[in-house]
Amino acid sequence: MSFARNVCFTVRNGKIDEFKRLMNSEILPLVKKEKGFCQDLTLLNGNIGMSTSVWDDRACAETYNTRTYPEVLQKLNPVLEGTPRVDTYDSIITTTPTLVHA
Repeated sequence: MSFARNVCFTVRNGKIDEFKRLMNSEILPLVKKEKGFCQDLTLLNGNIGMSTSVWDDRACAETYNTRTYPEVLQKLNPVLEGTPRVDTYDSIITTTPTLVHA
């Protein structure tokens, strides 16, 4: 059964472009190297955002949380307001898109 981490955060005013740059150039490449990482979906509505990552299992997500997530927070600290809230979930339903070939 896969496992998910959902991180809720607020981006500082005027820092959305810097947030996107950091996510694409520094954070996601780092996370993609983690054992058990499957995918990430990061969403913004104005300055309010959430990032949901899916992991093979709880152990992989917990290893990331203790080993790499503090580094991620440090890199994002200049563009975030306050401390992000992290919630975790067991995955009960997963779908994947069906590719249509022309």
